Amino acid sequence: MNLHCITLKTGADLQNFRYAVRWLIAEELAPQHVVFEIDEAPALFGRDVAGDAPPVSIPKGIARLIEQVVCHSDPERYALLYQLVWRVLNGERDLLEIASDPLVHRIDLMARSVRRDLHKMHAFVRFRRMGGEDLERFAAWFEPEHFILEAAAPFFADRFRSMDWTILTPIGSVRWDRAALTFGPPARREDAPAEDSFEEGWRGYYESVFNPARVNPTAMRAKMPKKYWRNMPETAAIPGLIQTAAQCVDRMIEQEATMPTKRTPERALEAMWDQEPKSLKELNAIIAKAGPLVPGATQAVFGEGPAHAEIVFVGEQPGDQEDVQGRPFVGPAGKLFTKAMTEAEIDRKDVYLTNAVKHFKFEQRGQRRIHSKPTAGEVKHYRPWLMKELELVKPKLVVALGGTALLALTGKSTPISRSRGRARFGPYEGYVTVHPSYLLRLPDEATKREAYEAFLNDLRRIHDLAQADLETGELPLAAE
Repeated sequence: MNLHCITLKTGADLQNFRYAVRWLIAEELAPQHVVFEIDEAPALFGRDVAGDAPPVSIPKGIARLIEQVVCHSDPERYALLYQLVWRVLNGERDLLEIASDPLVHRIDLMARSVRRDLHKMHAFVRFRRMGGEDLERFAAWFEPEHFILEAAAPFFADRFRSMDWTILTPIGSVRWDRAALTFGPPARREDAPAEDSFEEGWRGYYESVFNPARVNPTAMRAKMPKKYWRNMPETAAIPGLIQTAAQCVDRMIEQEATMPTKRTPERALEAMWDQEPKSLKELNAIIAKAGPLVPGATQAVFGEGPAHAEIVFVGEQPGDQEDVQGRPFVGPAGKLFTKAMTEAEIDRKDVYLTNAVKHFKFEQRGQRRIHSKPTAGEVKHYRPWLMKELELVKPKLVVALGGTALLALTGKSTPISRSRGRARFGPYEGYVTVHPSYLLRLPDEATKREAYEAFLNDLRRIHDLAQADLETGELPLAAE
């Protein structure tokens, strides 16, 4: 079979590479039969040439990788990326997860190099005022290792939105006129201003915050390579600061240390305790003001029930319906829970229902919001509020519904199968059982009926414990 030559433009020609891939896949051309070339002339594979070739469906991780690697300066980048796409579409869907694969390893190194170059550009570009201009304009010179100018430009447009600026590089230039980005031809270093009056003040600030006790020239050069120093005004001060660092440290050591003035903390402690919420209403206001730890939730879902209920049921987190209605246990699992409580002669109006985590965490799948289990760190974040909630309600019995609630109440991750039954949560008598959503996930009706009966027996036991005076002395503990 003859070789097919695909010619793309110099730089990061992402759009035309996509058109080329669509056509090549539609024609079923394997990588060994394709040659990619770079030319200043317009690309041969625009939208019209791609024609009716259907879009190519690839994993999002591959698509993001392509967006990065097309910016690399290696002429082989397009051929390597097409090999990756071909293999993924021909039986190796999870290829990206095989880090030891030579192709994956090489492309990953290229992507890392592009990301480093982007980071350096974001960090080391310094604008200088352009002389001889009626309007206030600024320009900067930067020498990227890869074709990252178009990828980096939106960062500067967002950061310096009110400035009129231009970034000049050997691979191209970009202008922001306070309204839109315009890309232009390559430039020369002498096209950029050499210095401006602002730099003296900037160098003074840099010298004032320089810490001589933490001088490490090797680490400095690793974080700020010397090739960028000539573009940055503060670097002119570095040699002198390094040279005098030892003497500065000696002077710091010789200065007599002063002890801080001691103050009696009683008033500060009183003020701190005065800020503690005195009611559930005040606590809920604090939770609402704090907002969700993981973005996405519509609102905080607070506890519901009598302010001094004898039984507190602690669940995991709100679900989709709870997030919409702002009430706990109103979704499918909540309805099953209410039914079971009724059969166990527990009136929902007499108990306090809450969750370890107060906001809904989910994954968006089409139009549906799918519950996502909170992490241990997220549970820890909400735990002080849960414990304060219990302190304010002062229940006779605290019930952990599922492993997340048990983790929140004990600080330990313990299997429900080992902890089910009577327990103790700090100062509170407790009981551990499954979360009602567990019953909904069981695979067959026979198993569901058996698990539901066991759950009913737990609720009946909880009802009896709350009705009686709990025995004193040793109890089987789920945690200290």
